[in-house]
Amino acid sequence: MQDDDVKSRILAAALPHVPFEGWSEATFLAAIADSGADPALARALFPRGGVDLAMAYHRAGDRAMEAALAGEDLSGLRFRDRIARAVRLRLDLADRELVRRGATLFALPQHAAEGAAAVWASADAIWRALGDSSDDLNWYTKRASLAAVYGSTVLYWLGDDSPDHQATWDFLDRRIEGVMAFEKAKAAFLGNPLGKALLAGPLKIMERIRAPKQPDDLPGRQAPRDPVRDTGPRAF
Repeated sequence: MQDDDVKSRILAAALPHVPFEGWSEATFLAAIADSGADPALARALFPRGGVDLAMAYHRAGDRAMEAALAGEDLSGLRFRDRIARAVRLRLDLADRELVRRGATLFALPQHAAEGAAAVWASADAIWRALGDSSDDLNWYTKRASLAAVYGSTVLYWLGDDSPDHQATWDFLDRRIEGVMAFEKAKAAFLGNPLGKALLAGPLKIMERIRAPKQPDDLPGRQAPRDPVRDTGPRAF
């Protein structure tokens, strides 16, 4: 049996235990017992036990979101609405109690870096699913803006008991509107004489920053059209 199959089986066996035990060592041991996996192999696949299970659950959610978005026609939506749709879909595909337990885990100082990495990974997955092909400083600013929106929306969603989580989707729209307003102000500043002077001088070095290479960044590969770069503000 392939390691990925074993990992999926262990993760599936862990999920019923998480609401009671959290993403913990107790959940990990219960998942090993319930899945019938070899304990040594399970430990090799999830060296940190519950923490690695939580990260695996988060990555599975990102993959499910990407697959679901691939089956939707978003061409009739403004790009900001595509972003909102992707964030909403990502949360709709998640179990709120499992996410709540994950938020508790990643709030601990020793696991804060993993939590930040998970939010960043979701922002990256959304941009990639929507066709982003930026490879300069814009790659980072897009993901930083969306990570802030996504992270705050998750926290709001965890405490939202409104029908169909409508309060969360209204909150998400407000956060995106705030980013759009900032981007418009930034574009106006960079278009005035002072902004142009900064771009020609102190900010010129920022143009040299390049995004990390993606798995499909092969020599000679033609980059796809960047809908964000072509149709509006640099972030959303």
